[in-house]
Amino acid sequence: MAAKAPTKETLEIFTWEGLDKSGKRVKGEQPGKSETLVKAQLRQQGIKPVKVRKKPKPLFGARKKKITTKDIAVFSRQLATMLAAGVPLVQAFDIVGRGHENPSMQELLLGIKADIEAGSTLTEALRKHPLYFDDLFCNLVEAGERAGVLETLLDKIATYKEKTESLKAKVKKALTYPAAVVVVACIVTAILLIFVVPQFEELFKGFGADLPAFTQLVIEMSRFMQANWYYLLGALVAAVFGFNYVYKRSQAFRHFLDRMFLRIPIIGPQILHKSAIARFARTLATMSAAGVPLVEALESVAGAAGNAVYSDAILEIREQVATGQQLQQAMRQTNLFPHMVVQMVAIGEESGSIDSMLSKVADFYEEEVDNAVDNLSSLMEPMIMAFLGIVVGGLVVAMYLPIFKLGSVV
Repeated sequence: MAAKAPTKETLEIFTWEGLDKSGKRVKGEQPGKSETLVKAQLRQQGIKPVKVRKKPKPLFGARKKKITTKDIAVFSRQLATMLAAGVPLVQAFDIVGRGHENPSMQELLLGIKADIEAGSTLTEALRKHPLYFDDLFCNLVEAGERAGVLETLLDKIATYKEKTESLKAKVKKALTYPAAVVVVACIVTAILLIFVVPQFEELFKGFGADLPAFTQLVIEMSRFMQANWYYLLGALVAAVFGFNYVYKRSQAFRHFLDRMFLRIPIIGPQILHKSAIARFARTLATMSAAGVPLVEALESVAGAAGNAVYSDAILEIREQVATGQQLQQAMRQTNLFPHMVVQMVAIGEESGSIDSMLSKVADFYEEEVDNAVDNLSSLMEPMIMAFLGIVVGGLVVAMYLPIFKLGSVV
């Protein structure tokens, strides 16, 4: 019989007033499961509680600010710095949590602090929040706690998070810019066809002459947009929601899209392929440096690959490594990793410095992605300007052609 999953206990926010060791009146906020536990936590901190009450919720349920991966990266760096400076873990969480600008992040960190004060290890406290701390993060923290080098491992986690977030930002920059321009071009075109072209059509009715074919085509497009714009808008909204629904629920669809993205000219081989290799190398280097066994590390690396094609390939590598095959041989058989990467891994395996070699691979490919994004941006700018000129300029020319024709007759 399957074990029943533990229910997640939610923490409430309590406001409190009390007296510190010098008798000075102090007050603040503290997350906790009950008023009694909050009082006990305050006494542990040397505060005599006078008044503790549950903080009232906003009348209209104000929406909390979302916790981003950047928040987690900044927290990792802050915690690593404070532990390296000799600050105790609970006090470090208290300082970082209370000083955070995001209320949701503050609540999360103070909740973890409360769990640690209740006797949980840091790993156990983090695993209660899988939405923010994945298996990779928790495995590295667990390795640090076991070896007694938590501050060193947190520093590696912070570096890993900062570099992976920087890499994601570069890839998003490469993909978002042209997509945003296409969306703006479509909106501008729709506005011209629905609102501007009809005004010219009324003007052309008094000409008493046949309109040029290009102008007539644009007018027909305008009539179609005026009559069916709500259907088109509804179809677009339905397509977006349908895409998101299928993407979240169909692994086969995600695999198909990731494979297609890798085949996009320039973007696929120069950015997506290289970013996946950089992420693979950076993640595995961090796990290896932490002393995590290779088979266990590869499972976490597959989850952090960022592309279904590479995730499947890494899981295949894991299966082959588990049967005793060398990592470099398993990587070569996937036909996804360049010869240089495989050779660097082979050298690392032979010399016992695989984490160092993988870090060099990650540095190299992160720089390659950075250069590719800059080159793509420089290449796309004139192409985008030409695209906008053809679309918008074509509509303007179509509307003025009859006027030019009339002027030549006069």
